[in-house]
Amino acid sequence: MKSTMVLPITIIFTIIFVQAKAQLITDRPDQTESSTTIPIGSLQLESGIHLGYEGHTRPSTRQVLLPTILTRYGMTKWIEIRVLNQFEMINVGNETFEGISDLEVGAKVQILKNERFNTEIAFLSQAVLPTGSFGVTGYTYGVSNKLCVSHSLSTNIGVGYNFGYNYFGMDRGDLTYSLAFGIKINNKVGFYLEPYGEVADMNEFVANFDAGFTYLKNENLQFDFSFGTGINQKMNYLSIGYSWLMQKQ
Repeated sequence: MKSTMVLPITIIFTIIFVQAKAQLITDRPDQTESSTTIPIGSLQLESGIHLGYEGHTRPSTRQVLLPTILTRYGMTKWIEIRVLNQFEMINVGNETFEGISDLEVGAKVQILKNERFNTEIAFLSQAVLPTGSFGVTGYTYGVSNKLCVSHSLSTNIGVGYNFGYNYFGMDRGDLTYSLAFGIKINNKVGFYLEPYGEVADMNEFVANFDAGFTYLKNENLQFDFSFGTGINQKMNYLSIGYSWLMQKQ
């Protein structure tokens, strides 16, 4: 019951904030988390719709996330608090499950911001709590960790990459990786390409690829579109969403 309250509480919470003049740097739509924390005292809402398919196992799985909601709060200049939750509809064979997913709570800490070398580094850690609905929950506690690095190669080109480790209470855990190349087409439109994947259970190498566009409506609001596919597995997804930066007046 408590988990079903997370989405409406998050939405209501954002109403007490107003837009502010601060730089908008998002963690969506790519898989690579940014190496920047949001401004102190600000709140950033990143949300979207995700349609996915995985067919490398039998039976195949179809997934709809409607919506995903990542809430980021700037606690200090270098630390942000994060809460992730979403409503999921999962179809596995002839069975369908739906409900609120497991709650993820964590923090991102920026540990380097070197303008001389155009490099930023941050560490992100999130705990996964088994609060989700039946059939949607993972039924166990877990943790995901990522080292986030980015470099500005020029005014319009940047690269970001993550190395991570996820553990969900069984087997040996998964190593994760991603490498995003971002191109600023103009002051409003951006484009990215990204290989990403994991070494599942420290044994099986999984490779994927995605790409997408962002459109900056104004300094506080950005829309995005992305799509991805598996390289050595049957997987594809399609996603649209937005990111909205707010700050206390």
